[in-house]
Amino acid sequence: MQMTATGNDASPKADSRKGKGGFRSDIQGLRALAVGIVLLYHLWPNRFTGGFAGVDVFFVISGFLITSHLIKSPPRTWKDVASFWARRIRRLLPASLLVLFVVGVATYLVAPQSIWVDTGRQIFSAAFYVVNWDFANSSVDYLAADNAPSPVQHFWSLSVEEQFYFIWPVIIGLAFLIGTKMRRSNAVIGFTVLGIFTASLVFSVWYTIAQPAMAYFITPTRMWELATGGLVAVFVTYVRPKRLPFSSLIGWVGLAGIVGGTFLIRPDMPFPGYIALVPVVSTALVILADSRGRFSVLSVLSLRPARFLGDISYSVYLWHWPLIVLVPYLSTKMGLSENLGRLDKAVIILVSLGVAWASTTWVENRFRKTAVLGGQKRTFGFAVAAMVLVGALGLSQMWVSDRIVEENQDDLQIAMDDPNSCLGAASLLPSAKDNPKCEDTKSMMMEPAAAKNDKSKAYADGCWASSPYRGHPECTYGHGKKKVALVGNSHAGHWLPTLERLAEKNDWTITTFLASNCSISTLPQDIKTPEGIKGCQKYADWVVDRTTSGGFDAVVTSERQSTPLQGKSWEETEQQAPDGHKSILQSWVDAKLDVVVIRDTPYPGGADIQVPDCVAKHEDDLEKCSGTPKSWHWMDPLAAAAKSIDSKHMSIIYPQDWFCPGGRCEPVIGGVITYFDTAHITATYAQTLAPQFDYRLRHTGLETFE
Repeated sequence: MQMTATGNDASPKADSRKGKGGFRSDIQGLRALAVGIVLLYHLWPNRFTGGFAGVDVFFVISGFLITSHLIKSPPRTWKDVASFWARRIRRLLPASLLVLFVVGVATYLVAPQSIWVDTGRQIFSAAFYVVNWDFANSSVDYLAADNAPSPVQHFWSLSVEEQFYFIWPVIIGLAFLIGTKMRRSNAVIGFTVLGIFTASLVFSVWYTIAQPAMAYFITPTRMWELATGGLVAVFVTYVRPKRLPFSSLIGWVGLAGIVGGTFLIRPDMPFPGYIALVPVVSTALVILADSRGRFSVLSVLSLRPARFLGDISYSVYLWHWPLIVLVPYLSTKMGLSENLGRLDKAVIILVSLGVAWASTTWVENRFRKTAVLGGQKRTFGFAVAAMVLVGALGLSQMWVSDRIVEENQDDLQIAMDDPNSCLGAASLLPSAKDNPKCEDTKSMMMEPAAAKNDKSKAYADGCWASSPYRGHPECTYGHGKKKVALVGNSHAGHWLPTLERLAEKNDWTITTFLASNCSISTLPQDIKTPEGIKGCQKYADWVVDRTTSGGFDAVVTSERQSTPLQGKSWEETEQQAPDGHKSILQSWVDAKLDVVVIRDTPYPGGADIQVPDCVAKHEDDLEKCSGTPKSWHWMDPLAAAAKSIDSKHMSIIYPQDWFCPGGRCEPVIGGVITYFDTAHITATYAQTLAPQFDYRLRHTGLETFE
C-alpha cells in the first residue's frame, strides 16, 4: 500500500493547512491514523479487530491524490504517461526494494529453511508488484491456510496500488482525449471514474461472497476503493462549492467511521465487499469535508505527532511487518521465547518508527530528489536493474532450498529401499528392537523444507474437487482385480501413499474420490459460500451413487471435520454431525461393500503447531513440537457414526499409536517428520506405515482385505 505519494510529489513538510501545491495536512493526519491502526492490528489483532481496514483508508487517499493530479494535468501523450510512471518509481521503489532485499537476507539468516521457498517466491513476485495474485492463489489453497505468516505479506496492497498507478494515467488520459473531441472532457472523465467505481464495487460484493479468500487480495475487487478517491477528486475539482455545508460535522462523522470500524469490523466478515464501504466512505467524507476552524477534524489530524507519523507512514508500513514476523525467529535462535510480549511489541513499535524515519530521510527523499535518477531513462533503468536484483535474490533463496530438498529426497529414497531400514514408522515395529540400525531413531533424516512439500500424488495429479465442487475428478492407482475406493477429504487423501505401497502386493486398483474442505455427509457444512455448501452436498450424493454402482469391492474412508455444520456451533456439530455420515456408511454397507473407516489422526493443529516450521526452529528440543493424545485430540463424527453400525462389512482402524508411541505424539518418528503442516501426514511417513496398515487390514475380517 503506497501511503505517502502525492499527485504532484509535494513534500510531506508542506504548509500545515493547505499549500499552493495542493498539499493537505488533514490527509497527512489520515495517513498517520491509517498506518497506526494497521500497526496496532498486527500487534494486537484481538483488540483492534478491524485494523486491517487501514489499508482501505490508504487506497482512498491514493485514489484522491493521484486522480486530482491527473485531472489537473491530464496525460496527453505517452511521454506524459512515462513521466508519471517515472515519478512513482523515484518515490516508491527505492524504499520498497530495500525492504525486500533486507527481508531476503534476514530470512536466510534467522528464519527456518521450511519457509525459504515460499518467502523467496513471494519476494520475487513482490519485486515485480504482482504478489497480491500470489497470495490470492495461496489463499484458496486449503493446505496453505496454516502456513507461517510471510514477512512480505503486507506487499499485497502495494502491488494493488502499483497496478492502479500503471493503468490509471492511461485511463484518465484516454478519457481526457475522448472528452476533448466531444468538448465534454470533465463529464467524460467523471463518468469514466464513476463507471469503474460501479463495476468494481458490484464485482467486489459478488466475488467476496463467491470466493471470499481470493477476493481480499485481487485488484478488481479493490479498484472501486481507489476510484472512490477518484470520485472525490472529480467532485472537488469540478463540482464542489467553495465551502461544503456542515463540513466540520461531515469530517467528524468520517473520522468516527474510521475509528469505529477499527473495533467493530471483524476478520470473519465478508471483506472487502459491502463491509469495506465503512472505511472507504468514512475516508471519503474526511477528504471531502476539507474543513477548517477550531471544531474541525483538522485540529486533530494536523497535530505535530500526527504530521510526523504521516511523513514516515510509507516506511512505517514497509518495515513494521517484517519485524513482527522475523523477531520471533531471532528470539528462538537466541534461546528466548518466540512469543511476542508487551515489551517486545513496544520495542517493535519504537524500532519501526526509528527505521522508518531513517528510511524516509536517507532513502525515500534522497532518491526522489537525486539527480542520478533525474532522467526518465535513468529512472526506468534503475527500476529494471533493482527489480531484477531483488527478484534474483528471491529465486536464489528458492534454488538453495530446492537443492536441499532434492538431496534429502535422494537420501530418503535410499533408506526407503533398504529392507533393514528403521525409517519412519519402521522404527515402531517389534523387529526394530533387535535391529542395530534402529538404535538412533531420533536423528533427523528428513529436512523440514522437504517435509512441507512431501504430499501424496493426489495433489500433483489434480485429484481434488474444490469449492464449489462442480468438478468430479477421479484418479486411479494400481492395476489389480480388487477395486478399492478412497473417499473423503484431505484426511483421506494423506493415506494414499500407504495404500499405493500396498496396491501391487494385494492386487488392488485404487480410485480416489477426494474433496478439499468438504466432508462426505448428508448435512450442510459451513463452507463460507452458498455455492460451496450446496456443491459439497451434491458432491457427496454423487460419490455415494458412483461408489455403490461402480463395481467397487471396498471403500476406505477418513475425514477431518474442518468446518462446523451450517448454522451450528462446534459443540452442536460434534453431537449432530455423525448423523450425516451414518446414512452414507449405511448406503455402502447395504451395497455389500467392505468399508474401512480410518479414525482421524491426532491433531497438532489444535496446539497451533505448524510441524515442519516448529521442527526447523527446535531441532535440539523437539519436545516443544510434541503433545499428548489428549491435547492433540479432535472430534471424528465419521468414526462415531461407524461405531453405531453393526455390520460384518464395517471396520474401524485406530492409528493413534502410530503417531503417539509411548503416549506422546511426536513430530519426528524414525527420523521422518510426521506432518507436512498442522494436520496432514507426510507422504514418506505414510509410506513407512504400510506394514502396520496392512496388518490391521488383514485383521478386520473383511473379505476384500484377507
